Amino acid sequence: MHTTKLSFKDQILEGIPNILPEPKPYDTSINHAPKRKAILSAEEEKLALRNALRYFDKKDHKTLLPEFKNELDTYGRIYMYRLRPDYKMYARPISEYPAKSTQAAAIMLMIQNNLDYAVAQHPHELITYGGNGGVFSNWAQYRLTMKYLAEMNDEQTLTMYSGHPMGLFPSHKEAPRVVVTNGMMIPNYSQPDDWEKFNALGVTQYGQMTAGSYMYIGPQGIVHGTTITVLNGFRKIKKEPKGNLFVTSGLGGMSGAQPKAGNIAGCITVCAEVNPKITQVRLDQGWIDEKITDLDQLVTRVEKAKADKETISIAYLGNIVDVWEKFDDANVHVDLGSDQTSLHNPWAGGYYPADISFEDANDMMANQPELFKEKVQETLRRHTNAINKHTSKGTYFFDYGNAFLLEASRAGADIMAENGIDFRYPSYVQDIMGPMCFDYGFGPFRWVCASGKPEDLIKTDAIACKVLEDIKKNSPEEIQQQMADNIQWIKGAQENKLVVGSQARILYADAEGRMKIAEAFNQAIKNGEIETVILGRDHHDVSGTDSPYRETSNIYDGSRFTADMSIQNVIGDSFRGATWVSIHNGGGVGWGEVINGGFGMVLDGTKEASKKLKQMLFWDVNNGISRRSWARNEGAVFAIKRAMEVEPNLKITLPNFVDDNLLDKV
Repeated sequence: MHTTKLSFKDQILEGIPNILPEPKPYDTSINHAPKRKAILSAEEEKLALRNALRYFDKKDHKTLLPEFKNELDTYGRIYMYRLRPDYKMYARPISEYPAKSTQAAAIMLMIQNNLDYAVAQHPHELITYGGNGGVFSNWAQYRLTMKYLAEMNDEQTLTMYSGHPMGLFPSHKEAPRVVVTNGMMIPNYSQPDDWEKFNALGVTQYGQMTAGSYMYIGPQGIVHGTTITVLNGFRKIKKEPKGNLFVTSGLGGMSGAQPKAGNIAGCITVCAEVNPKITQVRLDQGWIDEKITDLDQLVTRVEKAKADKETISIAYLGNIVDVWEKFDDANVHVDLGSDQTSLHNPWAGGYYPADISFEDANDMMANQPELFKEKVQETLRRHTNAINKHTSKGTYFFDYGNAFLLEASRAGADIMAENGIDFRYPSYVQDIMGPMCFDYGFGPFRWVCASGKPEDLIKTDAIACKVLEDIKKNSPEEIQQQMADNIQWIKGAQENKLVVGSQARILYADAEGRMKIAEAFNQAIKNGEIETVILGRDHHDVSGTDSPYRETSNIYDGSRFTADMSIQNVIGDSFRGATWVSIHNGGGVGWGEVINGGFGMVLDGTKEASKKLKQMLFWDVNNGISRRSWARNEGAVFAIKRAMEVEPNLKITLPNFVDDNLLDKV
């Protein structure tokens, strides 16, 4: 066993230790992933153990075998807790990483940011958000990956197979340094139980969107998107946010952004959450203003907030169904309603049944999975009935892309429209983000200051704001609102204290905005004003994701179940200059329900970086606009025509519109 403590750099370079570290006690002070249901046969359990032991020298197999068997029996997965590093997990300044390649060091920084205790939902299980969004499946994969990145040069590419580092391959300087795939299955093996089985075997993982692609920046990313959604939701119903009520649920890695966004938008937010630990974390972080555990007290507090036109966020520790039902009985009018529980993962901790304690539900989930499923579906039917009562009184409800409508329909809830095909309520992308943002090329552009210096972030905020203000002066009327919202956002970013983990920022920009901001950053790096910057985006964007119930839900030509766009996107990014690329199955809305891709790009002030950012960012946005244009989305037709005017080498096939009256005569 190890007797001397190695430095941070030495631990990275060591990879999987030749001498096993001491076993680590199970830390009950942090949030852990729920126990996964037992799904493997006796022979498959042996296979899972064989798969886990292949990371280790034969001399250690007798020691590790009973340990890994215990983890599999106790937690339903083999996490290899013994291999957790001794050093603190956070995004260090890029200069502190042992690396031959600056690009590789940037990726190491982003991986550690995803596993920062302040960022990750279940850090010891390597899960960043969404209940099952993993960076890796086990700690051996983490250690081996970091070692490969430390050894890599700029003529090698690391290939990542669902958390497993397959190895370093010869490539060239223009190639991505890392190519990531997560959960890519043969189509007939993408049911929820397939994930449970193959993840337990240790051969695939659920990368979510930005967990397994090393681009999560804490809840800030979703705060911005939620702020834009809430603002536009109130605009849609022609109400001011002030003094009006937004009701939703979930305070986890992504959903925890909702109350903060409600405060920025200026409304009253009530957000229910069943997990006491994460509710307290959000209160301690200042992401919620108050916590209430009594429904009568909640009604009284909301009525006071309405009367006083307060801007306030309130967490209700309990089940969201109870809130909807209580507000109906008490005639509390809800203006906007949604839900952001992890219903993409309904049977493994993403959604909890009503009238059962959190602890009892977790026990039922692991030991009585069929009964748990029954209780969840029963709750979904109640949940839907309560929402229907509110919408009959004038509430505007939208699906927040968490598969609420889909799972409610599968539970037999009264959620279908009169035609029996569509849902009764829209996805937020159908009504808000699609036509207002994605069709025009606006999506979640983000950057990380690799120096770790807050002053670099302040400087990049100022640079981005000036770029947007300059662009806005000559922007067409169709995108003036988007420009104004993002200028307001970036001006308030510092005072809203959005940084959790790395020194990162997000805003919504189109191709012009992204390229000009990135070029301004690259020039500032060249001039010595700031240090290295890492660009990226959420997969929830114009081009990155094919998701029929969310990102592509406003595609009406019948192609929303196809995945050509996301696959083309990641291939195109890879040869246009991305530092790393990723493609995933399942992010956001569920295993088998979506294909989504992302990228990372390192800016170092060079001419090469300037060339790459222009060609890659232009493609990364306009790929999606062209697909949306071909689907006859009028905003996208406008946007792609404008893009062709700017870039003479862009030639896009445009749709011809058919007269509905002509079709009606057929």
